[in-house]
Amino acid sequence: MIYFDNVSKIYSPTSAALRNVTLEIKAKEFISLVGPSGAGKSTILKLLIAEETPSEGRVLFDGTDVASLPPRYLPFLRRRIGMVFQDFKLLAGKTAYENVTFAMEAAGKPEREITETVSEVLALVDLLDKRVHFPHELSGGEKQRVAIARAIVNQPDVLMADEPTGNLDPVNTWEIVRLLEKINELGTTVILATHDKQIVDHLGRRVVSLERGEVVRDEKKGKYIVNPVTTRPGGRGLQ
Repeated sequence: MIYFDNVSKIYSPTSAALRNVTLEIKAKEFISLVGPSGAGKSTILKLLIAEETPSEGRVLFDGTDVASLPPRYLPFLRRRIGMVFQDFKLLAGKTAYENVTFAMEAAGKPEREITETVSEVLALVDLLDKRVHFPHELSGGEKQRVAIARAIVNQPDVLMADEPTGNLDPVNTWEIVRLLEKINELGTTVILATHDKQIVDHLGRRVVSLERGEVVRDEKKGKYIVNPVTTRPGGRGLQ
């Protein structure tokens, strides 16, 4: 489904976000990308949605080189890949219902389908009773659940979550983790970028460990193993 074929992302001779990454992600997998800040986790996600392009190698999604897609096709690619961020990125002037509806309207879905689907998805994330609330009226965990509902409302093949629990307390963190597990059980591939060891060890799923832009470990049922990281001579922090 997703294949990184010897991918590097190099900004300068002394600054590389990824180096020679080869990685396959199959349909319906739940995979955690782990490593310290700057290890390359977010770069992998950006390459997959063609927000960045590789310096070397190819990123394939269902056999298509995403970097070769004309700009007019990028919205179709991104509808197949839902995205959740640490800072929610909700529209402050819209209710929870309207934030989720907006994603379907942008995809050109008919009104009847929007009404039915948005209610179903808000029920899935246990927020149907908060559908008329604005973001400032919601807790951090509720905001993230709205963001997840928006990311999955168009039924993407893949859900990418970039540090989705980074701004949450422990109770809300585990609610989000359980929700991601439920979404995966329903058939969506989940790619979780995190440096939360407790979450990764709890999941017991595939773990890909990155250090300085390189894959150093890929385990089917892995743990988050923290290694001391040294800096390359003359190197800058990685992106």
